[in-house]
This record gives sequence, structure tokens and C-alpha cells, in this order.
Amino acid sequence: MTKETTINMVWLRRDLRLNDNTALLIAAKSNLPVVLLFIFDEDILNELESDDSRVTFIYDSLLDINHSLAQYNSALLIKKGKPLQVFEALLAEHQIKEVYANEDYEPYGIKRDAAIMELCKQHDVQFNLYKDHVIFAKDEVLKKDGTPYTVFTPYKNQWIKQFNDLHQVIYKDSNQTNSIYFAEVNYQFPTLQMLGFERGKIKTKDYNLAHLQDYQKLRDLPQKDAGSYLGPHLRFGTISIRAIVKHASQTSETFLSELIWREFFMQVLYHFPQSAVRNFKSKYDWIKWRNHEDDFERWCNGTTGYTMVDAGMRQLNQSGYMHNRVRMVTASFLCKQLLIEWQWGEAYFASKLLDFELSSNVGNWQWAAGTGCDAAPYFRVFNPALQQKKFDPDYAYIRKWIPELGTMQYPQPMVEHAFARDRALKKYKEGIESKG
Repeated sequence: MTKETTINMVWLRRDLRLNDNTALLIAAKSNLPVVLLFIFDEDILNELESDDSRVTFIYDSLLDINHSLAQYNSALLIKKGKPLQVFEALLAEHQIKEVYANEDYEPYGIKRDAAIMELCKQHDVQFNLYKDHVIFAKDEVLKKDGTPYTVFTPYKNQWIKQFNDLHQVIYKDSNQTNSIYFAEVNYQFPTLQMLGFERGKIKTKDYNLAHLQDYQKLRDLPQKDAGSYLGPHLRFGTISIRAIVKHASQTSETFLSELIWREFFMQVLYHFPQSAVRNFKSKYDWIKWRNHEDDFERWCNGTTGYTMVDAGMRQLNQSGYMHNRVRMVTASFLCKQLLIEWQWGEAYFASKLLDFELSSNVGNWQWAAGTGCDAAPYFRVFNPALQQKKFDPDYAYIRKWIPELGTMQYPQPMVEHAFARDRALKKYKEGIESKG
């Protein structure tokens, strides 16, 4: 391919796969050679540690794509920098007719894409965005009056109704990849070190759908390890959401419901972007949080003296993952027992979770704090000890992550539950009433 060759460019972001990729399949219909681009975005990367395991997962996924492209005498174009500056250079270096990408619904992604679209327009290049990492996006599932849902159950019911009404094939044939006219290029694939990173210490697990039929029965038992580990793969699009939803709809209604929660939180964040950093319900803005840094550090380190909380935090710190039931317990403990604002916990989870997704992380943290849409009521305070007795009665999960349990090395509970619960109810009530 020469510099004078007119091409179309497909910009991969949260869709790190060749099969069932909407932007790529639509770009293929143009009969122009297609160049695949990925940008290691410095606006995001500069906030991360040099050995962030999520960067390693992205890198390895891109390497797999590059290997697949080799059979078409093609290769990935890898860039590092600020996307707007990268595109300014690309538009000067290449004869690009159109750019194709799949939509991003997070505040940063929306702002970034608007800037790129304007830049492309100035160069008479069409910038196309498509729905890909959700079944229903943005304003496709709305109430009858055209406003977004803020309560999950009616959203879910409408989502399912519209899903059942779909007449098109939900999953695109992966063999369509063979018909794509990939540009014959031989770009150098950089090393992680060339990108300023080193290999992360935590390996992202392959996803596992073997437990779906028993998901309803096993999902709250952390010792069973019945999770799918799909989170990172959905976050970065190494698997198509359409394939997963099709499988879940035939296998597990409960698991399908979890996937709908993901889309519910996405559309909430899209319609209410301020909820990424502020309480969704403003009546909670006047709560006087304690926000003790020493208490927060003990929570982060898993040394609170509450076994379910500590096991969960240690699992997170060591594996980049935490069981779903335990996530609720640890989040509730931080906000209710320790009276620390949910934003502190959300940021910590964001720095550690391999499956971090802004909308779900914010949505679930606000749910636990009682400040979000369709959240747990503020007076619902998990008792970590009772949660352990109910969901890990034999201490199988807890002993895995707290080997010093039962010795003098393990701390006593840092706060008494009944006292902390009463304190939380008082502070919440005072905050709500002070608004009035």
C-alpha cells in the first residue's frame, strides 16, 4: 500500500476482536482497503501504573489480532498518544476516506469522539459510529414519555420485550471476516516496553460459561467460584455481547438479568453523566461523612477484622477480581460502617478491578451507598458477620484469603457493627433532613 492509496480506517477501542465487530463489518462493504488502528490513549494511560495488568490484557488481545491479520498480509497500526493529536498526524499521512468505530457511552469517550468527528469533518473525512458493545444503547429503551428509566425492573421488562421483538439475527456470522479487504501493510508491532509499560503480575482469566445453568443456585457462594470472569472480555470487547446474550437467553435467566443490569447502568450514565462523580440523588449531598484515611487504609488492605470484608479486599488486591456478593458486602461496609464516601471506594475499585467498567462501578457503588438510582435504601446495612454465616459458613472462601485467621496476627473488628449501624442511620437521617 502506498501513501497515495485511498483507505478506510477502523479504530478499535472496546472491541478487540475481528469477528462480529459491527464497525469492521460495515467498513468491509466499501470495497476499499481497510487499515485497523489502535491508540494507546495517553489521557487514560498516564493515570495507570506501569505494570497495570489491564494494559497487558489489551496488549495481548491486540497481539492476537495482529497474528490473525498476518494471514491477510496485513497488520495492526499501533499508536500511542492523545487521540486528537494522533488523528491529526494520520489525516496528514494517509488518504483516508472514512473512519469507522464503535460507540462509547462514557463521558470521556463521548467528548473524545466529538472532537475526532469535528477534526475529520474539517478534512472532509466521514467519521462513523456504530452500536456494538450493547444490545440496546443510549435512548433505545425509554419510558412511554420518552424519558430514561431510573428504576431497574421496568427497564428490564421493557428491555426483554424489545429483545424478544428483534427479528434480525442477533449474532453476526464470524466467517464474514474472510470477505474483508484488509490493506496489505507490515506495520511494526511495538513491545510493551516501547509503549512505556511492563508486563502485569496478574493474568486475566479466560471467561467460563460452564456454570451458567447453575448460576442462580451458586452465584452468592464465593467458595464455589461460579463466576463467568466475563467482565474484562466484555469491557474490552474480546467477545461479542451479542454472542453472550444469545447464550444467556437460552441458558440462564438470572445471568441474562446481570447483563441487563450492565446496560441499565450504561444508559443511566449516558443520560446522567454527572452521576460518575456526584450522588445521583442530591438529597444525600448533605451527609457528614467521617472519611478517616486510616480507616480507609485498613479497608483497602483487608485488615478491618471483618472476615468477609477482608477476604474480599485481599482477593481484589491479589487477583484483580472480587466475588459479586462480596463486592456488595465490602462496599456497604465502607459507606455504612465506616461512613466513607462511595467515591473513595469507587476510585479504589477502579484502580484494581480487571473488569472495571465506569458505568457499572459507579452504579453499583451508588447502589451500595444508597445514593444512586434504584439503590438499596440507606437504612439497609449489611452485617458482614451474618453475610459470612449465610454465604461462607465453612470459611472456605475466607481461609483461602486470610491464612492467619484464628491467630493473634488477625485483627479484632475495628468497629462494633450495632454501633456503626446506628451511627450510619443517624448521619444519613441528619443529612437528608438538613437538606430540607
